[in-house]
Parts: sequence; structure tokens; C-alpha cells
Amino acid sequence: CSCVRTGLSLPESWLTVPWARGADGREREGCREASWFCVGPGEHLRLCPQDYTCCSSQMEETLALQSERDYLKAVEDNSQFLLTTFTQRHRRFDEFFRELIDLSEKSMNQMFTKTYGRLFTQNAHVFQELFVELRRYYSGGSVSLAEVLSDFWSRLVERVFSLVNPQYQFSEDYLECVSKHAEQLQPFGDVPRKLRVQVSRAFIAARALSQALATGRDIVNKATKVSCVRGLMRQWYCPLCRGVPFLRPCHSLCLNVMKGCLANQADLGTEWNNFIDALYQVSEKLEGPFNMELATDSISVKVSEAIMHMQENSVSISTKVFQGCGNPRPAPGRSKRSPKESGSNRRPFRTYSPEEKPTTAAGTNLDRLVTELKERLRPMQGFWVSLPHTICNDEKMAADVTNEDRCWNGQTRGRYLPDVTGDGLVSQINNPEVEVDIARPDVRTRQLIMELRVATNKLRHAQTGQDMDFMDSESQFYAHYIIHHTLGICTCICCMLTIYCFLVQKVSSGYEILINF
Repeated sequence: CSCVRTGLSLPESWLTVPWARGADGREREGCREASWFCVGPGEHLRLCPQDYTCCSSQMEETLALQSERDYLKAVEDNSQFLLTTFTQRHRRFDEFFRELIDLSEKSMNQMFTKTYGRLFTQNAHVFQELFVELRRYYSGGSVSLAEVLSDFWSRLVERVFSLVNPQYQFSEDYLECVSKHAEQLQPFGDVPRKLRVQVSRAFIAARALSQALATGRDIVNKATKVSCVRGLMRQWYCPLCRGVPFLRPCHSLCLNVMKGCLANQADLGTEWNNFIDALYQVSEKLEGPFNMELATDSISVKVSEAIMHMQENSVSISTKVFQGCGNPRPAPGRSKRSPKESGSNRRPFRTYSPEEKPTTAAGTNLDRLVTELKERLRPMQGFWVSLPHTICNDEKMAADVTNEDRCWNGQTRGRYLPDVTGDGLVSQINNPEVEVDIARPDVRTRQLIMELRVATNKLRHAQTGQDMDFMDSESQFYAHYIIHHTLGICTCICCMLTIYCFLVQKVSSGYEILINF
């Protein structure tokens, strides 16, 4: 078989490829000289056309592996923007939110120590427990914000009630009675409700956003781990085996190969777009009514307002408590004085000017973080469906669409005639380049779709200030109840066939429970 000299400078990655052996049986080292040695008919080839060839079986196998590495690199390079955005934005938002909580606690300690002195430090654990629980909630703990704030106000009313009535000695049972009357008496006015609404909305949105950014990062990592060999070798390296390494694959050939290889990723499209939309909308909420900076700044101020309200109304509140809980015992060594007298010479808690509030977290603010995130979210729409086009539009990967007659069509130089297939798994039924079993959806892709649905529904609930994790607890109980009873029914019927017994779909949360028998 004659030698074909190309005179081309071949890619560095090809220099490690073992060349075909000549008639003398020795391996040809013609790569560095850009020389090709044909070994005759290609009946030994598994992936490339079995015509005359310059590739041995070993070389074809090596090039097939190289084509897959090139493909994975192309997918990873084009998805790097997504991965970098989710990774970096998650880290920055997470650090920022945690620092806001730390600054809020520090501010409260400084303000209340300055205002109330030793009486605050003696009861500081009440406030410390509040921030411990807020951190635990933000970190993903199974914590109800409503319960956390309710418990805080209950403990606080006991402490403040004792402080405004120092002439009395209160037992634990008596203080528990005070807490029970708090909801009716509203000793802190409307402040607890206002703080609950503001803090709950902000913390729910902040946690949902942080978790969703981590979910996006993980999904990109998983979705880019793909494998596809035959079509890749056919379009990128079979021209090399035919002695025409300068021919790039036709644009339509490249699209069919990529749409086949990325069919499962394209099926992420709808749920991915919903996920990006929900992320964007929660980001806007954090800029406005669910602002985490304002919420954390307001904790110490609103608690101060609440204590002031109780001090100013201590006489009427104490009188009603005494009526409901009975008269307490006088404290040893103290003369009985009225609540008004007992609190008259104590410095009240007060609100503080903006200058006395804590500064924002170091180096940035929420508006800037949200603006940067929204700018990066916009290009992510439609990413998985458009990925084949993005790869094939790269001149290193395929010929320009205007160069239809001077490209590799899978067999030789010439126009690529088959139509370009549609997007997604089902559309690949007639893909001439990649064999895809459309009857067997990829399990990993189904899992990723479910993860996207769950994350999207959490974000959508967060937009209305609802915590889906706690909304689901009751519905999950009923789901389990139905499951167990359905299992019993199936058993009674003797399970005549292997069937899908039952599907519970919780529309409100997006979870799907599928039971197989």
C-alpha cells in the first residue's frame, strides 16, 4: 500500500498515537514527519468506514478514546461558566448570609450591654439561643422559624416580667403561666408578628437561594459526566484514518452526533429553565421585601422596641397577669412596690439610629451580590438544548455551516445529506449517527430532573415566604399512610402481576413517590 504524505502539522495530542505498521511489520513513526502509511483495506475497523485506511485496529481504538476525551473537554469547557457561577456565587452568598447573622448578634450584644448593663449579661443566654437556632435553620437544620421565634418571645416575656416586678418572687410554674397569657395580653405589642414575618421571609429566601446554588453546582457536575464513542470517532478522527486529517466534520453531521450524545441532557431543558427562572425571582425578592440585610439589622431594634413597649405598659400587663395567674409572693428583703415604681428609675431599652447599627458584611452588600447573580443567570436559559449548537459552532470542532461541500460527511469529502434531528431523547429515534435506546430513559437524568423539580418548588414557595420543608411534614404523613394501605390492598389481591401499584404526586411540593412491585 502506498504512503500518503499530508505535509500537515498535526495536533500535539495525535503525536502519542501509535501509527500503523507497514508491510515489514515495523511500527511507522511518521507522525512527527506528518506522514501517513496506508495499511490497505479497512475490514479490521470497527468504527470508521471499512475502505482503504491509514489506521490499524490499535490506532482506531486509541483515536476513539481520544475522541471521547476531546468531547468531554468540549462539554466541560462550555459548561465551565455554569459551574464557576454556581460554585462562586454559592460561596459568596453563604459567607455573606452567615456574616450578617454574626453581625446581628454582635450588634445586639453591644447595644443591650450598653443600654441595660449587667441585667442583660445575666440573661444573655436567651438571646444567644435565638441566634444559635437561626444559624441552625440557615444551615439546613430541621428547625421551624415560627417555633424558634415563639420560644424566644416566651422566654423573653418571663425575664422582662421578672425585671419590671423585682419586688416579687416568681416560681417556674408562675412564669410558665405568664407565658401562656402572653398571646392574649400581647405584652410586646405587634412587634413579634412583624419580626416573625420579616425574619421568616428573609431567612427562608436566603436558605432556599443558598441551597439552590449548591444544587445547580451539583447538577452541572453530574450532567457533564457523559459517554459517547462511535459518533465522535466517526466525525472527528475517521477523516484522519482516510488520510484527510484536514477535513473537519460537516456542521449538520456534528449536530446529529452531539444531539445524540447529549440527548439526555437536552431532556433537562424544561426543568432547568424553570429552575433558573425560580432562582432569578427569589434573587429579586431578596433585593426587595425579603431583604436579608434589613431583616438581620432589624432583630436587635425590634426586640428593643418590644421590651420598651412592655416596660411602658408594665402596670396594666402586670395587673392582668396577677388576675389570671394569682398574686405572687413578695421577694425576700424587698418592700412591696407598684410595678410603676419598680421600673421608674431603670434605664429603658431604646431604638438606635442607623449610625449605631452594624455595617454590612465585609467587602460587599446584598444588592451587589444579587445584581451580579442575575446577570449570570440570564445566559443559562436553554443551556442544555443549545449545547450541541455551541460545540458545533466552534471552528475547531466542525466546518462552518457555509462550507457544506468541503467537509467530512462521515464517509468522504462532500455534502452531508441526512436531516438534523430534534432535541431530546425521543427525537433521536431516527438519528443516523448515534444509536439511542429511546425506550430506556437514563436513570441518572431522571434523578437530575427530580432534583431540579424539588429545588424549583422550594424556590417558588420561598417567593411567598413559605418553608416547603415544614409544609410537607403533614402531607408526608398522609402519603406514608396511603402507601401502607395501598400495599395492603395489593397484597390482598395476591399481586397477580408485577405492576406499578401506586403513584403519589404531591403537586404542592413537587415530590413524586413511585412504588414498584
